Amino acid sequence: MEKQILINSSAPKAIGPYSPALKIGNLVFISGQLPIDPSTGEIVEGGISAQTEKSLENIKIVMQPFSINLENIVKVTIFLNNIRDFPIVNEIYSKYFSKEFPTRSCVEVSSLPKDAQIEIEAIAYSD
Repeated sequence: MEKQILINSSAPKAIGPYSPALKIGNLVFISGQLPIDPSTGEIVEGGISAQTEKSLENIKIVMQPFSINLENIVKVTIFLNNIRDFPIVNEIYSKYFSKEFPTRSCVEVSSLPKDAQIEIEAIAYSD
């Protein structure tokens, strides 16, 4: 199988030596998306609610070149720097995933790049 890497120029630029997403077979692996505003390269302001929303919006942007959307996601991993934010994250997350929920893990980490409060990665399928 051959890896396919498609980069959406509207997505935040990678802050390291990695691909924002790649496809192999019918699986699309989406790297952890920080709550970065693509136009500024900075973390969005507004606390965990705004950061959760931006991370999910960035996932949508990164997925676009593969012609898939959130309904194609089968696994999500959420990294939080404060597990007490879990209820707020769930509230925002439920606006993006309302049925046929993907599997999910959520873990607390000591810190995230650019001092973000959240990072979200995903695995999706493509036909």
